[in-house]
Amino acid sequence: MDSQPSRLFVTVAILGGILAVSTSSIFIRFAQEDAPSLVVAAYRLTLASLILAPLALTRYRSELRALTRSEVLLGLLSGFFLALHFATWISSLEYTTVASSVVLVTTTPLWVALLSPLILRETNGKTVVVGMLLALAGGAVVAISDACTWQNGLICPPLATFVRGTAFLGDFLALCGAWMAGGYIIIGRRLRAKMSLIPYIFVVYGMAAIVLIIILVISGERAIGYQPLTYVWLLLLALVPQLIGHSTFNWTLRFLPASLVSITLVGEPIGSTILAFVILKEAPTFLKTAGAILILAGIYIASNKQDDKIIEEEIVINE
Repeated sequence: MDSQPSRLFVTVAILGGILAVSTSSIFIRFAQEDAPSLVVAAYRLTLASLILAPLALTRYRSELRALTRSEVLLGLLSGFFLALHFATWISSLEYTTVASSVVLVTTTPLWVALLSPLILRETNGKTVVVGMLLALAGGAVVAISDACTWQNGLICPPLATFVRGTAFLGDFLALCGAWMAGGYIIIGRRLRAKMSLIPYIFVVYGMAAIVLIIILVISGERAIGYQPLTYVWLLLLALVPQLIGHSTFNWTLRFLPASLVSITLVGEPIGSTILAFVILKEAPTFLKTAGAILILAGIYIASNKQDDKIIEEEIVINE
C-alpha cells in the first residue's frame, strides 16, 4: 500500500498533475485533425492500460488477486464512468472552443461536493449552495458566449437558433463529461482507501478502455489507418495527461478527501486556455472570461469548505 507522504510532496505532485492534464485538450485537438473523437478516447485509455499492464500483472499480481468481488465491481463501475467522461468530453472539443469545453468539464467539484455527503459521508459546509449558484451562473455565461456577443450590451440569436448551434452541443457534452467525472472521482475515493495506486488505475483504465472499444465497434469507426503523426499525439495523450496527470490525482485520493482533490482540477482550464491561446490561437472572449471567472470562483467556494485541521485529520485517518 502507499506510504504516507508529506504535505509538501502532495502539493508539488498536484501542481505537476495540473500541468500534465492541461496539455490534454491540445493533444486531442491535433489528433482530431485525422481521427474521430471516439478513436482518440479509446486509444488514450487503451495505450495507458497496455503501458501499465507489465508492472500491474507482475509486481502487483497478489494484490489484484486479493480484491474482493465488491472492490472489483466498484473498479469496473469507476472505469465505466471514466469511459463516458472521455467519450463525451473529447467529443465536445469538436464543437466548441477549448476554453468553453475545459471550463465546463471542470465543474466536476460541484457534483462531487453535492454527492460526497450522500455517498462518502464527507460533510459539506453551508457555502456549497453559494458556490454552486455562482458556478451555474458562470456556466450559463460560457454556454451563450459562443453564440452571443457583447457590443454595448448582450446581443444573442433567437433561442431556437442557439439551441441548434454546434457550440451549444459541445458545451452540453462537456457538462456531461463533468457529471461522469464526478462519479469516477467519488468511487475512486472509496477504492483508493484500500488499494495501491497501480492496481487501482490498471483496473479502472482497463475497464474504461474496454467500454470505449465496445462503443467504437458499435459506432463502426475504424481503429487503424491514420497518419503516423496522429499516433504520436495519441501516445502523448496516454503518457502525459493520462498516466502522469490523472494518475497523480488518483494517487492523492488515498490521502485527501474527494472534494479537495477535485478542487485541484480548477487549475486545468487556466493552463489549457493559455496553451490554446499560444498554440491554437484561440483567444477567450470577454463573455467567456467572465463566465470562467464565475465558475472558478464558485468551485473554489463550494469545495474549499474544510479547514486545515479537518484536512490534517483526513490525512491521518486515511493512513
